[in-house]
Amino acid sequence: MKTCYTLITLCLLPFALLTACDRPGETTMNENQTEQARYAIALHGGAGVISRDLDEEVRRQYVDGLDEALALGVEMLENGAEALDVVEQVIRILEDNPLFNAGRGAVMTNEEKFELDASIMDGRDLSGGAVTGVTTVRHPISLARHVKSGSRHILFAAEGAERFADETGVERVDPSYFYTERRHRQLLRAQGRDEVILDHSGDEESMLPDAGADSDKMGTVGVAVLDRNGNLAAGTSTGGMTNKRFGRVGDSPLLGAGTYANNETCAISSTGTGEEFIRHAVAFQISAIMEYTGAGLNEAADQVINGKLREGDGGIIGVSHTGEIAMVFNSPGMFRAAADASGRYEVSIWDEPIIMRE
Repeated sequence: MKTCYTLITLCLLPFALLTACDRPGETTMNENQTEQARYAIALHGGAGVISRDLDEEVRRQYVDGLDEALALGVEMLENGAEALDVVEQVIRILEDNPLFNAGRGAVMTNEEKFELDASIMDGRDLSGGAVTGVTTVRHPISLARHVKSGSRHILFAAEGAERFADETGVERVDPSYFYTERRHRQLLRAQGRDEVILDHSGDEESMLPDAGADSDKMGTVGVAVLDRNGNLAAGTSTGGMTNKRFGRVGDSPLLGAGTYANNETCAISSTGTGEEFIRHAVAFQISAIMEYTGAGLNEAADQVINGKLREGDGGIIGVSHTGEIAMVFNSPGMFRAAADASGRYEVSIWDEPIIMRE
């Protein structure tokens, strides 16, 4: 009897091993390592008419600002950070850079005030948070994340957003913190006024010339990320539109227009003419095309940016669930950068990369 039992066991052993190797959902160690090594990040600093005659020193400062933000994102991703954390921290860097229309350096309203917007979205469960019209929050993207994680709501506006900020402990500043002379000049130019402007900030950065005639109208900052765990997230932050009136809200704080993330498809951040991005639900529409047609990210983005929007309306940056990166725009330029686990690393303003490493 013992001999028969031994023979049966030996006969069944190969079948058992084969079955174990073929169990659904299981991967070999090499496959698992490859999956864990994948990450991708794309970011933007606004789109519009960015002159190719841009002063060399100013161009360098823009490139350095994008490079600093991208380097932080890559470092975090290589160390295993989650997508949401990367999105928030990289946008905070851009919000602190007076070159970009978000946080310090935001454009001014018709009443010479600052009204800041931001949104963030988690591709794992489609949860998100957003704020619009905040005036004393140093990092609106962080307040947007608090809305996502600390309330049952998605969007808080103006006074309500400020009251919510009182409960969260986010850093507050006097509105003068956001001021730069460059943005003041843009406002007066938009209003047709040519009076002498006093420098209220007292620093050299406020003296930077404009990047282009429309850069102040279409500027935002945004980040899209795929982390090592395969999760997607996106975020967008802006000072809005120069000379805006009556509590105007653009696409940046609206999920589906300025920001979208879905683990099944992609993560997107938009920049451009906000009203058009709202009308066409640009960020969501790109995701929907991918989901319903099987198109890749770049193909879907091209269909929307170059097929739905008007020429010059702006663009998007995004990453897909497979790690594909898209930076598609129909304006003359877009401040942008991208990197992934394969070693791709680039910073661009116009068509050709300014910094590029493989």
